[in-house]
Amino acid sequence: MKLRIEEFIGSLMVYDYILFASVFILFILFIVLAILLRKRVIVSLFFTLIAFAIFFLGPTWGYIELHNFLFKNKTELLSQKRLHFTKAIVVKGSVKNLSKLDFSSCKITAITYRQTANKYKNYIYRLKPLKKMSIFLRDIKREETRSFMIIVEPFTYRGDYNVSLEASCR
Repeated sequence: MKLRIEEFIGSLMVYDYILFASVFILFILFIVLAILLRKRVIVSLFFTLIAFAIFFLGPTWGYIELHNFLFKNKTELLSQKRLHFTKAIVVKGSVKNLSKLDFSSCKITAITYRQTANKYKNYIYRLKPLKKMSIFLRDIKREETRSFMIIVEPFTYRGDYNVSLEASCR
């Protein structure tokens, strides 16, 4: 756990610090407004609730939205093939950098999950994948499309399955 926290703090950018500082300033501002308007209990309570909502939800939501905006990318599944001579699936795809920044690294994950005719079961199966496999791509420039291949192994499931791709870039 300590290693994950150190890794997260080490990966923060200037934009993240600006986001966290602005959330803290907004929190202080709303608390001061609540104190100044303490004679009006309802308004004071409202500002206090807003302050704590900003304090707890602002950094998480802001971090996710900021990184979705700064590191926008598009993944495309080109092909998937089950190998018969070994217990594996070969997944070919591509990732495109749609942001205005160059990516230093991208973690691309292939996720396999069960597939049925029941849409509710499919939703539940997506929450618990059969297998996940990841690779890292380095130095993807703006507007560059990079192809990749991931081998998901060992893959022993014999029924119908589906493969999806995710990319997390920095």
